[in-house]
Amino acid sequence: MKYHLRMLLIAFAVFLAACSSGPGDIEGRWQLDGFLPMTVTYRDGEEEAMGIISKVSYKHEGNDVLVTYLSGMAEGNTVRLTKIDKDTFRSEFGTLRRVR
Repeated sequence: MKYHLRMLLIAFAVFLAACSSGPGDIEGRWQLDGFLPMTVTYRDGEEEAMGIISKVSYKHEGNDVLVTYLSGMAEGNTVRLTKIDKDTFRSEFGTLRRVR
């Protein structure tokens, strides 16, 4: 019985870690190179681009971070950011490179 309870608690902890709502690896300041070059900052619960702060939620799926906009012009839309390396993400809008 203790073994099953322990395995259930471990599975629950792994599930909670996978469902993290924070920005994770994408947190910080990034330069978007693409159709519309700009600096983008990802923080817990929000994204800032071109001086506009939008409320967002984050979902992590393997190497992807899904950013869903909860406010602003993009409200209701989701953007997939795919991790290339620790300082590079790719999206449908171009490549994000970490600003140091």
